Formats: sequence, C-alpha cells, structure tokens
Amino acid sequence: MARTTPAKPAAPRRKRGEGQWALGYREPLNKNEENKKNDDGLNVRQRIIDIYAKHGFDSIDPADLRGRMRWYGLYTQRRQGIDGGKTAVLEPEELDDRYFMLRVRIDGGQLSAEQLRVISDISVKYARGTADITDRQNIQLHWIEIESVPAIWEALEAVGLSTTEACGDTPRVVMGCPLAGLDGDELIDATPEIAAVAERYIGDPEFSNLPRKFKSSISGCAAQCTHHEINDVAFAAVRDPETGEVGYDLWVGGGLSTNPMLAKRLGAFVRPDQVAEVWAAVAGVFRDYGYRRLRHRARIKFLIADWGAEKFREVMEQEYLGYSLPDGPAPVNVDGALRDHVGVHQQTDGLFYVGFAPRVGRVNGELLAAIGTLASRYGSGRVRTTAEQKMVIIDVPSENVHELVAELDALGLPVKPSVFRRHTMACTGIEFCKLAIVETKGRAMQLIDELERRLPGFESPVTINVNGCPNSCARIQVADIGLKGSLVTDADGKQVEGFQIHLGGTLTGGDASGSGFGRKVRGLKATAEELPDYVERVLRRYDAAREVGETFAAWTLRATDEELS
Repeated sequence: MARTTPAKPAAPRRKRGEGQWALGYREPLNKNEENKKNDDGLNVRQRIIDIYAKHGFDSIDPADLRGRMRWYGLYTQRRQGIDGGKTAVLEPEELDDRYFMLRVRIDGGQLSAEQLRVISDISVKYARGTADITDRQNIQLHWIEIESVPAIWEALEAVGLSTTEACGDTPRVVMGCPLAGLDGDELIDATPEIAAVAERYIGDPEFSNLPRKFKSSISGCAAQCTHHEINDVAFAAVRDPETGEVGYDLWVGGGLSTNPMLAKRLGAFVRPDQVAEVWAAVAGVFRDYGYRRLRHRARIKFLIADWGAEKFREVMEQEYLGYSLPDGPAPVNVDGALRDHVGVHQQTDGLFYVGFAPRVGRVNGELLAAIGTLASRYGSGRVRTTAEQKMVIIDVPSENVHELVAELDALGLPVKPSVFRRHTMACTGIEFCKLAIVETKGRAMQLIDELERRLPGFESPVTINVNGCPNSCARIQVADIGLKGSLVTDADGKQVEGFQIHLGGTLTGGDASGSGFGRKVRGLKATAEELPDYVERVLRRYDAAREVGETFAAWTLRATDEELS
C-alpha cells in the first residue's frame, strides 16, 4: 500500500494591515492617503495665493480642489439644481460648483464685536450675504470664489481669526463653553487650555496628517454644553472629592455619523497645566496607530473600540506622555439640564449674559453686523457661539437687559423662543452640501412654524435634529426626534424627499451611563410633506401618555411601535 504524505496545515491567513504608521505601514492604502503623502495639506495655502486666486477656478489641481483645500476650511459646494437622487450617482466633478463653502474656526466659541463685523463684511462682500452658525461653534459662509480667498484671509487674520484646519484630516475647532469664566456654576475656566492647544498645535505639520478628522472639546461647564460624550477627545471638568482639586476627566473616541459610538472614559485625571500635552498625546496615538486603509473606519472611535480604554491609556502614557496620570472621578450627571445657554442669566461679576436663538443657525451678514452693534451698545462687545447653533451676548449691565432683549426680538432673534425654535437644529442640507439628499434648513424652519401654530402650549424641551444625509452633522442619533434625510416613497408610489425617524436619543452627561442613541422603529419614515403631521401626532401622544416628570426619551423606551408611528 502506497504511503501518502500528510497534507501540510494551511498557513494562517495574514491579517490585512490597517495602514497604521506605528506598525510600519507607511505606504498609502487609498487615494486620500496617497494625496496626503504627496504633499502636506498645509502647503496648499501658498498655491491658493500665488496661483489659483490669480488664474481662477480652472487652474486648481484636482488633488487640491477635493482634498488639500479643506485644510484651510474650503469645500466646493453643491452645484445648484442637482436633486438628492443623484448624490451618490454622480462623480465629484459633476457635483462640484465653481464656488466654495468657507468655514471660519472659532475656538471656544469666543468672538469680539470687531471680529463679528469682519465676518459680516466678508459675508456681504464675498458670500452673497450667507452665514450659518454650526453646532461646533463655527461660522460657515457660501458662494465664495477662489479669487476672493486671499483677501478674506487677510481680513480674518487681521482680527485674529483663521480658517486653518477648519476642515480636512486635521484637528478641527476646539469646542468650549461660551460662558467660560462667567458662569457661577462652572468648575473651571477652560479658556487658557483651549488657547494653549490652538496656539501650539493648530497648523503644526506634526498633526496635519491624521487618519481622519479629529474633534476636540475642553470645558468647565456645569451643564457640559460641549457634549464630551461624542467628541474624538474631550476634557470634562471634575473636582477630586478627596483633595478638592479641579481638573479634567479624559474621554476618547466619541462620534456619530453612520456608525455612532459614545466616547470612553480613560479614568485619568488631567491637571489644567497638563491638558495641552495630553491632547497632543491622544492626537499622536491617533496619528500613528489610527486606521488608514478604509476611510469609513479611520476615526479614532474604531481604534479605541478595538483596543479598549485601558490599552489606549497605557499606550498614550508610556509611548507619548512619558508619565502616568492619576485616576480621577467621572463628571457629575446632568441629565435633563438645558445645555444651550439661551435666556437671560447673571454672570459671576454681576453683569448678565443674553442667549438667543437664530432659526436653526441660519443668519446673514447684515444680521451679524447688527448683533455686533448690539453687543457693543449694550455690553462689552463680546459675543459667543454655542454647540446648539445659538448665540450669546455677554457682559450686559442689568439696566441694559430689557432694551437688548427688545432689540433682539425685533431682529427675529428671540431670547425666550418657543420650545420648537429653541430645540431644533439642522445641518446645511442639499442647498449647498454635496453629500446631502434632502433640503434641511428650510424644512426645519417650516416645521418650527407649523409646530408653533399647532401646539402653542407645548412646553417640554423636545429636541428635533434634522440631517440631510446619514452622516449626522446635526447629531440625529442623540436627539429626541432625529430626522435622517432620505428618498422615500409617497402615497402615489413616487420617490420624494423624506426622512427616516430616530426617536429617544439622549446625552445625560456625567459618565454617560444613561446616554443612548435613538430608537428606530421598523419602517418608520415620513415624506417631507408629511413631517409636520407626524411630529405633531407623536408629540400629542407623548403629552397625553407621559408620567409626571417623564422625558420624551424615557417615554419612547416604553411606548409601543404603534404609539410611535
């Protein structure tokens, strides 16, 4: 009988590399990474000044146009007249208009009247009067021509503003409480820490090639208004119960988009003087160990989800910081707290701040100029933007409050808005965004008007967040009613603009143990035309069925699918 040679065991399949620099994967694994390796995004600035602004749109290198120009806050905007059904079908060059969205970064949401007036002037002169307050405290302008960009930069930089790394695979704006140093309930004024990070690292080539965007918040706010639970890195103020020392609790890996995740507490206590270097350590881990093969898995949340908080902290401390951080407490839970700073409230110095509500963040150049004038006339000239698309005028003497409130109301900027005006947000939408499928700003404004008319006595603070695509720039998964733009089928069988509906999302602050993403009821959608009817119906059901003190989010957990439909 012939002898047979035993088969060799199959070689173990080699795990595909994720493009992590620290593991030796330096060769680009996709077009974006190749583009960044070929030239640092920060280098595009001089080409814009020397070439593109002088020779016009057609002179722009495509690799700069749809890549590196984002490092200076510039995105081509959507060409007008392209419907949402073509968003995922057309090539980028077919969606591109010859105009740009320009994002002005406002670290900590802090503006002077002079800075606001400069933005206003730019809006009127170069952006057809457009301006939007974002939910990351920035201001976005539209209709910008490449020929105007150097003059815009010159005007902004003359008053200490910038568009540097407002977009791109970079450290985006550093969010902070708009009332830093003014709110009597805050644990610490985080303004110096925000300034230190911005001054040391924004525009630094050391952090100008990250795997994807990197969103930060540093806040001492008692209401935790910058949402540490959903930032890539966040420093949330805490007080050590044993020593009484105030510092920050470190969170990493939050983010929404199509695969939402809450940030993880590393359990580390960070002193104020350590914040900048700890921030750089977290960013360094992301830069070197972050996944670079697939764009949709390149955010830091995927790395920490795979590693866990303990390993991430260990690598950060041993390889980047060079020392260990002490353990510390979690932030205090603020479930139910209003985190938008709207209304009239006293500051620690006896003056007052006045928070008001533009409609879903939509303002314009003339309105910004008027706000700056009021801030100078009735306060110190200082203005703040919030993470809820709102604005605040600070340092108002008590004798000026009444007149300021009246003038803001006359401008259509109510200090005591309806719950619907106060708690509705919307992203840019199909009007300008190349990723959007549906209109958002206009739809959200119409929804506010309808709900104010139909439910005039409704007072529960139900949040309604409207997004034009699945990417969740307007935070749909953590809203009471999250509306994700999509094409839906109407009663006549036609595809029309509509929304998939998420219900009961919430951020509770603290250790985030009560936070959660919205519930999706199978098949729950509404056309844009049906939307006011649906929202009215579900709010009436909640109002009728809720128990004393029960929030909308809590009610959705026990409501039946039929009640939510």
